[in-house]
Amino acid sequence: MVYSSRVIALLLATCIAAVTSAFLSLFNEVSATALIVTGLISFSVSYLLGFIILEFLIFREIDKIYNLFDRLRKKELKTIDTFKSNPLNPLKKINDEIFSYAALKQKEIDELKKIEAFRREFIADVSHELKTPIFAAQGFVHTLLDGAVKDKNVRTRFLKRAAKSLDGLDMLVQDLLTLSHIETGEIKMHFEYFDIKGLVTDIIDQFENKAEKKEIKISFAPDTPDLVTVYGDWQRINQVMNNLISNAIKYTNEAGEVEVGFRITKNDVTTYVKDTGEGIPSDDVKRIFERFYRVDKSRSREKGGTGLGLAIVKHILEEHKSKIEVKSTFGKGSEFSFKLTKGKEEPLFAN
Repeated sequence: MVYSSRVIALLLATCIAAVTSAFLSLFNEVSATALIVTGLISFSVSYLLGFIILEFLIFREIDKIYNLFDRLRKKELKTIDTFKSNPLNPLKKINDEIFSYAALKQKEIDELKKIEAFRREFIADVSHELKTPIFAAQGFVHTLLDGAVKDKNVRTRFLKRAAKSLDGLDMLVQDLLTLSHIETGEIKMHFEYFDIKGLVTDIIDQFENKAEKKEIKISFAPDTPDLVTVYGDWQRINQVMNNLISNAIKYTNEAGEVEVGFRITKNDVTTYVKDTGEGIPSDDVKRIFERFYRVDKSRSREKGGTGLGLAIVKHILEEHKSKIEVKSTFGKGSEFSFKLTKGKEEPLFAN
């Protein structure tokens, strides 16, 4: 600032003291000593009041505004919440408006930074996940083209491996499309009453051979009712249970157990899938629903999957106004559960 509050207060006090003294000098009864004392008092009082008003109610607030504009220009708004206007400040309203605008801009900047970081990470993850099956299929095909195609046994084996890699690529693309469609609202949920126990029974039948190969016992919890009716999208909940049961079998060691059960209350049904598998480290529990996040990247990739299953589960349940809960002890097993509205009538769809 060109002028400070002290300089302006000094000028105002001098003018007021001079005017006061000049006015009193018009009266013959006022002595020279009285004029000097009056001038000094009026100067001192005027200076103090002027300085306090200018410094604390105007100049400091204006400096804050300039400082805030400077931060806006430099996009450095991390400390805007430390600014608070004096209640007596005549510029309080404009300060509050500017601070509100700055806070909004800071929030937008933070969100954009998060989105940008997520975009970079997502592109890197997609590139990595796509590269694996593409390079594998490419290697098998080029080997055949280099002459191995003439050997019938080698040809059949390599074509099967190339087909498996391409099937994995197709699964990844389909999961990406499903996740994208759910997020953009292109997939509409069709809510109805249905028997979730019947749905789970069919899924268990589908995984029976896979479980038997690892000698895993998969069953319902004791005292499970014959009929458990919930309200939701049958197709999407089927997708959720498929993913949870498949993961439970995948990450449970041989001769382990997988249990599916229901906790039924007056208004809700909590469905859970519990296993005696590897468990999840506590640091990883909060991240397992991120796209492509794998607790053990090398072992997870060996066991198959796209790394998108739990992300899809999370989004499907959010569309049901629910969320997936996880309880896990590393080395002992995990329990995944979610809550749906309890059916209040006979299911329209039951297996």
